[in-house]
Amino acid sequence: MAFEPRVPSPVTELADERLAPSGVRLYLKRDDLIHPEIPGNKWRKLKYNLAAASEHGHHTLLTFGGAYSNHVRATAAAGHHFGFSTIGVIRGEEHLPLNPVLAYAVERGMRLVYMDRATYRTKTDPSVVEDLRRRFGEVYLMPEGGSNALALRGCSELPPEIPFSYDLICCASGTGGTLAGIALSLAEGQRAIGFSALKGGEFLRDEVRRLQAEYGRVTDNWSIDTAYHFGGYARRTAELDDFVRDFGERHAVTLDRIYVAKMMYGIFALARQGQFSHGTVIVAVVTG
Repeated sequence: MAFEPRVPSPVTELADERLAPSGVRLYLKRDDLIHPEIPGNKWRKLKYNLAAASEHGHHTLLTFGGAYSNHVRATAAAGHHFGFSTIGVIRGEEHLPLNPVLAYAVERGMRLVYMDRATYRTKTDPSVVEDLRRRFGEVYLMPEGGSNALALRGCSELPPEIPFSYDLICCASGTGGTLAGIALSLAEGQRAIGFSALKGGEFLRDEVRRLQAEYGRVTDNWSIDTAYHFGGYARRTAELDDFVRDFGERHAVTLDRIYVAKMMYGIFALARQGQFSHGTVIVAVVTG
């Protein structure tokens, strides 16, 4: 079956009485509906990387991630659909049975290799990269989260798909690539906020600037909010779980707890605190 992404993804307004006092209008950019196996920013980040890998004659994709990495899962799916072998370098030790993310990756043909946490922290060092190339040959190497200049190119295509005027676009941030790409194509006066899903996400500010510099253009129309990580990556609290359950009951949308739920909680919290001007139109990217 041919791979057919749903692009542009739908944009729908969210009717929620909790936003009425702030005068905020909130729309959901449903990138989670782009494709069931390679949704949202995963497809946007992979799109031009897959083309580059094919153009340069690579047959194997190698990438990095934690045991619950949606990027690792999506890369395995992309390999299956586009005819690449795939290798996932996983942070930490092997744990059996595999969790659902890694089990799916293996089902889609990915070879999993494990890297101790100390080495993983230095995974971009030339010596570590060279060792991987000696071990696995001439692979097409993608960074953790898939965030590089080609990923930014894909993510920059998102804002022009929105068919109305808006003031602010929000996304969840793990590696900064989605925010960096979105910010590249905003119109004058528009801004973007990335909500860090990580504890200690202040480093993302430097990372977004680094990625944009790699792309060739650095902008100042974005910011990182680090207040809504709920304890760190893949961490959750009863308060967040209650928000996700209530949101699902109100809007029939199931929010991903690792990334999207934290962003959405943050938007509602900031609106309640009066942080947005009355009448602000916000687009929230549901990355999936």
